[in-house]
Amino acid sequence: MAPPQQSKRGRVRDVLPKLYLGKWSPGPLNSITDVPGVLVHTQSIQPDQDVNTGVTTILPRKDWYDYSSFAGVFRFNGCGEMTGAHWLNETGILSSPIIITATSSIGEGYRGVTEFCYRYHRNLHGDVDLFMFPLVAETFDGFLSDPARFAVTPQHVMEGIKKATAGPVPEGNTGGGTGMICHRYKGGTGSSSRTIKGFSAEEEEVTYTVGVLVQANYGAAENLRIGGVPVGRILKSEGAAPSEPSGDGTCRQPRKDGSIIVIVATDAPLIPIQLQRLATRATVGLGKVGGYGSNTSGDIFLAFSTGNKVPSQKLSMSQGPKLDPYKPLPRPVQMTDNDTIDSLFEAAADATEEAIYNAMFMAEPMTGFKDRHIDALDLDKVKGILEKRL
Repeated sequence: MAPPQQSKRGRVRDVLPKLYLGKWSPGPLNSITDVPGVLVHTQSIQPDQDVNTGVTTILPRKDWYDYSSFAGVFRFNGCGEMTGAHWLNETGILSSPIIITATSSIGEGYRGVTEFCYRYHRNLHGDVDLFMFPLVAETFDGFLSDPARFAVTPQHVMEGIKKATAGPVPEGNTGGGTGMICHRYKGGTGSSSRTIKGFSAEEEEVTYTVGVLVQANYGAAENLRIGGVPVGRILKSEGAAPSEPSGDGTCRQPRKDGSIIVIVATDAPLIPIQLQRLATRATVGLGKVGGYGSNTSGDIFLAFSTGNKVPSQKLSMSQGPKLDPYKPLPRPVQMTDNDTIDSLFEAAADATEEAIYNAMFMAEPMTGFKDRHIDALDLDKVKGILEKRL
């Protein structure tokens, strides 16, 4: 077993206070939960060394069962899965909790959301009348966690929905990110946010928030950049690149290069096509850190807005549709003027970049399945490299 690294963990702003992370200020928690109404829960599942997996749950709003959110999805590279994305693209509406987990746990995530609805939201006729497809995304943790154990259960998912809060999001080896690897260092869950001054529909001054949560599990060590500095190449030139993954010798490196799930939340009133554009800007943040969207990487990004409360589509098997599908019914909707949207795009890119840093900076080294070991990024060395160049 490789010896544990001694560098103290911390978020990127604490470790590198001089690092420029964009012109927009973070929210109070610097987390996706700075977006009013957004709730998150992370659960790590580690019964023994061979299992290092988990579940991250994001509720777009507390009353998600009754009110949906406008949303959009962008696929940077499609070697991955996000269930429910077809219907979301068709309608522009997110009606489900967002579950992020391991590749082998997609089915449990899907069942967990469905079972939660049947346990807690049956109507007087015993039906679940919410028309939705569970939204479950994944990245592969099979290097550090034995996927054949199927450790995630629907109960874990239901627990996450019940326990989601507006508090700070745990980062690093937590939730769905527990067993993830980023740029060949320990990766995982990270979050960040930005606040932006703007106007309401009544032209009163308001503050909007853009929050991001990532599950980072991608990339080559030599491609790692921090604040534009090629940290990965410098560490390699100094003989401090990550050690070859150690263990039983049957797998010298993670089989699948990558994946990153990015969830962008905002309270700015955006319509689905604008949210698809917002999700696209996560690519800028990923590129700043060194993600190229390799062939076997599942880089899938989702953005949603809480700025409009959209009544959820209800369909009772006992009573039929709640609304007549042949009688169009307008709904009042707010949207942000496209000529004023650039700050939101920048915020999404910058918060994605910082969320990835936070995932790596907070992650601890891990020895897992088959005694395979992954180093954490040495923050003392990173600090030394950056301080010379900032």
